[in-house]
Amino acid sequence: MFPTLCIIGVGLIGGSLGLAVRKHKVAHRVIGVGRNRHKLDKALDLGALDECTTDIYRGVREADLVVVCTPVESIIGFVQQAALNARPKTLITDAGSTKELIVKQVEADLKKHKSPVDFVGSHPMAGSEKNGAEHSRADLFEGRAVIVTPGKRSSPDAVERIHDFWRAVGANVLQMSPAEHDRAVAAISHVPHVVASALAAATPEESLPLAAGGWFDMTRIAAADVELWRQILAQNRGHVLKALAQFEKVLSGLRAALQSENDAKLLKILQAGKNIRDAVGSRHPSG
Repeated sequence: MFPTLCIIGVGLIGGSLGLAVRKHKVAHRVIGVGRNRHKLDKALDLGALDECTTDIYRGVREADLVVVCTPVESIIGFVQQAALNARPKTLITDAGSTKELIVKQVEADLKKHKSPVDFVGSHPMAGSEKNGAEHSRADLFEGRAVIVTPGKRSSPDAVERIHDFWRAVGANVLQMSPAEHDRAVAAISHVPHVVASALAAATPEESLPLAAGGWFDMTRIAAADVELWRQILAQNRGHVLKALAQFEKVLSGLRAALQSENDAKLLKILQAGKNIRDAVGSRHPSG
């Protein structure tokens, strides 16, 4: 599909993408770009890459597709650097958990410089509380949703090729506008992380020896990289605040039912939660 693929940022997502691409033979050659040579060598040893470099020009100059898998605050800068150094008509995408700001600023910059590259945003709903290439998995994207978020400059052909790319590594591809994406993931991904972190932070230390399945299940994602999540929440602040307000409304209702000893209302809220959870079934949770 792509003779040469360049992955910028070879952590969990970038490393897993390299493994998946090589497993499914989506590219003949996979080049990894990063700032830390030791981490790049680790990804190389794991088989996620064919070669690696700390020089972005060397990484992208022969690439047919560039995927930026860095934390969200650095995605725009890396896309800009890739666009300046890549060949005309090179296709660029990203794997960021926010899309509205990224797509808007990237498209403005590409228009300003009359760049001949194509950019289409995307976001794989896959991941883990772990980070680093050593936790990479070739099956990380199989059966998971990937949301493709075209901008105004995205050509139909470029959008179709990004769809095909993610399908080739086993993903289920959906398409949304960047704004629709950010609103949806605020509720399904970002607020759950806030709640998990708040629950862990509110747990009395003396109670921790009693922690069992429920607490561990609810707080697992709170163990993720906090700086990465600060960036995600800051970039999607408006949608996260709205989704939090909805959560707080339900939580306040539950609290009020407990305080007033209104067991019928308490049961209604608990049943509503169970109905939604049962509707999802036992499908493996997305990251």
